[in-house]
Amino acid sequence: MANSNRRRWVILALAVTLLLPPAWFWYNLLSPWGYTAPAGLAAIAPDRQHRLFVYGTLTHRWVRWLVTGEQIVSTPARLPGFRREGLDLVTEPTAVTQGELLEVAPTSLRRLDRYERLGIRYERVRLTLEDGKEAWVYTRIKQPPAETEPTLTR
Repeated sequence: MANSNRRRWVILALAVTLLLPPAWFWYNLLSPWGYTAPAGLAAIAPDRQHRLFVYGTLTHRWVRWLVTGEQIVSTPARLPGFRREGLDLVTEPTAVTQGELLEVAPTSLRRLDRYERLGIRYERVRLTLEDGKEAWVYTRIKQPPAETEPTLTR
């Protein structure tokens, strides 16, 4: 009897351990409940495809499929004047960032905005790619420097 109870607890602990990370991922990155877009974001034109340059996790086909539910085809692209630094792009006149160019529908762009936490972690800006055409690019929102407490002098 004790062995049976222990086995149940082990199975329950294993199930929770295996299911909790995917549930967290789904809720925070994919579900309609884990993100509320801040007010003031630019509207997405509903009647056309959107060019989007990606340089991080979204260069992986399986990530795009998880986020949008679609197989979005990409082509190699280059963004001149920027270098990748961690999760962001930094202006550097001689640099070129390698990435992928996506052509996405408005519904997919909304899902990608949600994944990137548009307005919270990233902003979507228009930049000119090496081919001379503009595309949307996600860049990290620059956090204002923390205010420091004034030092008292005696």
